[in-house]
Amino acid sequence: MKQALVSLAAAVLLVLGVLAPAPAQAGGLVLDGVPVWLPSARSTQVVTVNHTRGHRARVTLWERTSTGWHRVARSRDGRIGYGGLVPGARRHQGTGTTPLGSYRLISAFGTHPRAAAWRLEYRQIHAGDYWVEDNGSAFYNRYRNKAEGGFRWWLRSGVDTSERLQDFPRQYEYAIDTSYNLDQVRHRGAGIFLHVNGRGATAGCVSAPRWFVRLAMARLDPSRVPMIAIGR
Repeated sequence: MKQALVSLAAAVLLVLGVLAPAPAQAGGLVLDGVPVWLPSARSTQVVTVNHTRGHRARVTLWERTSTGWHRVARSRDGRIGYGGLVPGARRHQGTGTTPLGSYRLISAFGTHPRAAAWRLEYRQIHAGDYWVEDNGSAFYNRYRNKAEGGFRWWLRSGVDTSERLQDFPRQYEYAIDTSYNLDQVRHRGAGIFLHVNGRGATAGCVSAPRWFVRLAMARLDPSRVPMIAIGR
């Protein structure tokens, strides 16, 4: 019983982004060379991120059917953080690193009104919307409007500066939030998304061409427990 409880606790921490998964064992799921950890048998959609060179990555959307895993879409123009890849449990805020491991794709936001085809929870960006990166806030690693208070939205430099979402209309035209650091471990980092490519590397997120993220927004279904798996 004790061992079962320990295993359950480890599984919960892994989904929340506190632990990085161990290398895939024999018989484990590997898609495009990336080890994938699935939280349940209901997980039938996965985005894999296979680091290729520099800040470049191959990004692929997979779906499982009765005949196995099938590739839905792929782009060779994915991007990772300018600081490279690091195990999620060792990531530090402000380093520009992208966390290795498997994480849930849990919600979305962007500049457009919600489309009928989108099934993920969605929030349209409005004036005053931020992603909170203030380590002193109870709303660390959460979407929040400055009118709601609870974080130092006025900070413009330093490690506790939150992201004003309207400042990134290109990247956040379409964006999907991951479960990385969902339990708000301070200084581990906030706002790890799958979003539209900017001009170069990201600050820690995964990005892909606009068409890819838009397609993912239309296909991802929370009932299928979609995941993103980031590998070397």
